[in-house]
Amino acid sequence: MYLVKYSIKRLLMLIPVILGVTLILYYVMALSPGNPALQILGADASPEQIETLEKEMYLDQPILVQYGNYIWNVLHFNFGTSWVSGYNVLDVFWEKLPNTLMLASIATLWAVALGIPIGIYAAVRQYSIFDYGSMVVAMLLFSFPAFWLGIMCQILFCLVLQWLPATGIGTWKHLVLPSLILGANTLASMIRMSRTSMLDVLKQDYIRTARAKGVSKRDVLVHHAVRNSLIPVITQIGISFAGCIGGAVVTETVFTIPGIGSMLINAVKSRDIPVVMGTVIFIAAMVGLINLIVDLICAKVDPRIDLAS
Repeated sequence: MYLVKYSIKRLLMLIPVILGVTLILYYVMALSPGNPALQILGADASPEQIETLEKEMYLDQPILVQYGNYIWNVLHFNFGTSWVSGYNVLDVFWEKLPNTLMLASIATLWAVALGIPIGIYAAVRQYSIFDYGSMVVAMLLFSFPAFWLGIMCQILFCLVLQWLPATGIGTWKHLVLPSLILGANTLASMIRMSRTSMLDVLKQDYIRTARAKGVSKRDVLVHHAVRNSLIPVITQIGISFAGCIGGAVVTETVFTIPGIGSMLINAVKSRDIPVVMGTVIFIAAMVGLINLIVDLICAKVDPRIDLAS
């Protein structure tokens, strides 16, 4: 029962977060140069047509009133239509969402599957060549901008070696480079987090007690150290997955993948407020839900976490 209460509380706390983010974003977009009505009707529109459309879109009202009308429509699941292309925002979002989720999932999975073992082994072999090497790799992956790394990989693997397609989506080959680029930062996070967590666990008293009782080093690592060290790593996995969804904006743009990231970039360029607002609301809600799921998983894995309190 306490899990349900905790979940409801977290979901209710998500509402003011979304309202705050969208309010700031709406003000920034509304105050940017340009007239949306003129953008929709074109340069040949008459002043009367522009004035009529502005009234229909509430653009003649204060920004706070415009924002209130938008939120009221959102509460009725009406996210509006694109000011540029005229398509329904909700329909196009659901159409493009699978591409982004697939890309973010693959990027997170390979980074987790590779990063956690590397981090754990680096902690076990602390101050070894492998440990120093893994830290150097993690530092480099943190430092490389995603757009630069993506372009360099396109030049090498697509133009020079011609192993993989440079843009688009359709086959598994199209997902190789984007998922590697998107998961590079997550890989670095997994290596550093799992290494740090493992080192903390290895210094605990119960590890020394297990060794003093004659338990083999392998059993101590597998049955005691690794399991307890993964608790903070689980939290990092959820954060990294949410970060991959947000970071897909750059990767999808570089590799021309029709996802919500590229849709958001194009909408910002064209000052398409309904598309920008709708995309940000969905991304914020998804990140909040992912964090909630991570908290519930951590509470299930670690009995010391008391969600009821």
